[in-house]
Amino acid sequence: MSILVYIEKDQGKIKSSSLEAVSYAAVLGEKTGAAVSAVGLGSLEGTEWDRLGQSGASAVYQVADERLDAGVIQAHASVIAEVFRIVGAKTLVLAKSSLGDAVAARLAVKLDAGLVTNVVDQPDLTAGFVVRRSIFTGKAFVATRVDTENKILAIKKNIQPVKTGGAAVAVKQLTVDLPPEVFAATITGSEKATGEVLLPEADIVVSGGRGLNGPENWGLIEDLAAALGAAKGCSKPVSDSGWRPHHEHVGQTGVKVAPSLYVAVAISGAIQHLAGVNASRNIVVINKDPEAPFFKTADYGIVGDAFEIVPKLTEAIKALN
Repeated sequence: MSILVYIEKDQGKIKSSSLEAVSYAAVLGEKTGAAVSAVGLGSLEGTEWDRLGQSGASAVYQVADERLDAGVIQAHASVIAEVFRIVGAKTLVLAKSSLGDAVAARLAVKLDAGLVTNVVDQPDLTAGFVVRRSIFTGKAFVATRVDTENKILAIKKNIQPVKTGGAAVAVKQLTVDLPPEVFAATITGSEKATGEVLLPEADIVVSGGRGLNGPENWGLIEDLAAALGAAKGCSKPVSDSGWRPHHEHVGQTGVKVAPSLYVAVAISGAIQHLAGVNASRNIVVINKDPEAPFFKTADYGIVGDAFEIVPKLTEAIKALN
């Protein structure tokens, strides 16, 4: 019996969320005695494969069909279903993402598997197979019992630290016959913003709120973000007022983020904003109001005037670089 991990990539690099999925599977494998196999589809840079073994995979497979590089959902689901059977897996682990969600849903049907998404912890095996998952945009949790033989777990970002102590594993090539109909839908083109750190992919995010008093003061956010190599975000009132573009709005109705570090400057912490950032590993809040709701969920808080604190913080970070 083994655990299979579906690997996603972006521009020839393995996504950090997929490395987290491998590490999650490795911990689960230690608990259940199952070996961990990882499978990547299409092209991938040679040195990237080593990261899978270092993160906990004991076997690494590649289905090197260039047609899979486009990320066609039906094709990916068909390949993963076949590899699942080849390696004798009973559990599939993958990162929760737009592609992962679509592939997992199809695999649940193909493999007759129980599917749990938004997984936030290792399964409780004391009385069956019970998985804790987040619901209501992270405001609550539910324990889900999975009784099917085959299981699919889509894990949230930042719930599993990436392992680094493993050894590189030789890549085994697999060939999967793909019928033409799985490529009936084709991706004719895609556009991706360049030149800045993108919010959904950022490891660090700096956001500003209405407490900055106007767009003319946004240099505080830009300077701090530049010093940290971070993406820039804002609260809903800021984007609604036209201070910042709507694609920078972080929150329940905007962009949901899950960085390693989220810095909130002059944001009170309305529940809609918290719903978009509560998956962040560490949250730092800077606000002059000690009663701001954001302080209740912050890992670190600074009570004070952002116009005094942020420039000093920026200079201190620059001095460390």
